[in-house]
Amino acid sequence: MATTCYLARNPRRFHSTETTVTNVFKDLLMAVNWGQMSVLCLLDLSAAVDHNLLRQQLEHQFGLHGTALQWVRSYLSGRTFRIVYSDVTSFSGYVTCSVPQGSVLGPLLFILFLVDLADRVTKYCMSLHAYADDTQLYLHFCRSVITSSVDQLACCILDTGHWMSAKRLRLNTDNTELLFTSSSHSCATLSGRYLVLQLGTNTTIACSHVCLFGVNISSNLGLDHHVSRICIFVNYDISGGHYHHWTLSHWLYLSMPL
Repeated sequence: MATTCYLARNPRRFHSTETTVTNVFKDLLMAVNWGQMSVLCLLDLSAAVDHNLLRQQLEHQFGLHGTALQWVRSYLSGRTFRIVYSDVTSFSGYVTCSVPQGSVLGPLLFILFLVDLADRVTKYCMSLHAYADDTQLYLHFCRSVITSSVDQLACCILDTGHWMSAKRLRLNTDNTELLFTSSSHSCATLSGRYLVLQLGTNTTIACSHVCLFGVNISSNLGLDHHVSRICIFVNYDISGGHYHHWTLSHWLYLSMPL
C-alpha cells in the first residue's frame, strides 16, 4: 500500500528530521518483518519555485482569491538579494523564483507547490515521504518480483522528472541515491544486476548504505556503520580536534535504535 507524508521545516510541534528518519526506518523494518524487501530512493530536487505558477496553483487548485491571494502575491514579489563578502557588497537583484528562506510560510508554500507529486507517485504504488525539498521514495516487494519492481521505480522517477520539468523544477538524477534493504541473508544473495537503476542516460548503482538527515542506513538495516562513524567523530573530538560542535549526548541519541 502506498503512503504519502509531507512535512515542512518545523511547521508543527514535535515534527522534525527525526520524525522523517523514524518513519522511513520503521517502514523498512516492518517490510523485513513481513518477509519483504524494500528499495529506497533519495531524490535530489531543485527548490526553485516559479512564483507565477505558484499563484496560479493557489488560485485554481486551492481556491485562493481576492485579498488572500493578493497577500501571497505581495509576500513573494518585490524581494531582492545581494552578496556581502568582507567589505564588498554586490548589486541587488530581484528574486523571481523560490520561496523566502528561513520563513514560516515559505516551506508551506513549497509543499503546496509540490502537492501533485503524491498523485504521480501513488500511480506506481510507491510510498512517498518528504521533508520540505528532501524527498524519499520507497517500495516494498517480494524477492520474486524484484526485476519488475526496479522497473516500476525507474518509471516512477522518470515520470516525476517529466512532471517537475512542467513545473519548471529539476530532478537531479546524477545525485539520486539507491538502497535495497532486507535481511542480512537476502542482501548477501542479491545479484549485482538488480542493483542498477537506469534513468534515461544516467545509471544509478545501489549503495551499501545511504545517509538520511545524518543517520546512516545500511542495506541490512543495522546501525553498525552509523555507530562506527559516530565513534570516529567522537574520538576526534575527545582527542582535541574540532571537527564538529555537536555534544556527545546528541551523537549517542542518533546511535540509538529507532
